[in-house]
Amino acid sequence: MRTHISFSELKIWNECAYKHKLVYKDKIKEFLGNEYTAFGTAIHYVCERSVMGEPSKNLNDIFNHKFLDELKILTEKKVDLNKKLISDMRSQIKNITSYIIPSLKETFKNYEVVSVEEELLVPMNNTDLLFKGFIDLVVKTSDGKYHIIDWKS
Repeated sequence: MRTHISFSELKIWNECAYKHKLVYKDKIKEFLGNEYTAFGTAIHYVCERSVMGEPSKNLNDIFNHKFLDELKILTEKKVDLNKKLISDMRSQIKNITSYIIPSLKETFKNYEVVSVEEELLVPMNNTDLLFKGFIDLVVKTSDGKYHIIDWKS
């Protein structure tokens, strides 16, 4: 018996109950991922490592390793990949990684990292299900406020 539901599952059910049945009951998967999902996964991974103290000089290598791992998974699933797009994405990473910590410092001045990839399991009203999700980053600022960050690439 299932015990939780994710945001994406709830979103699909809300869009179309039949689509939800096909994807979650009948296990017919329609989307395997693409260059953008591989890039997003790699960026999330780099952001997590960055806020946990990984030296900035290592971030490009960390991105490239994770991005290539994600692309390999897609290749094994026979997803047709756009090599030009992948090349463009790889060339953009240096600019992106150099802004992670400076942007946090500029936005929040003095902050403390409370958690990274915080798992949520919250009871849903009138059901036996838990809503499952993840918070990318939680920081606490010197004024005592907590800020929830959702990485977007």
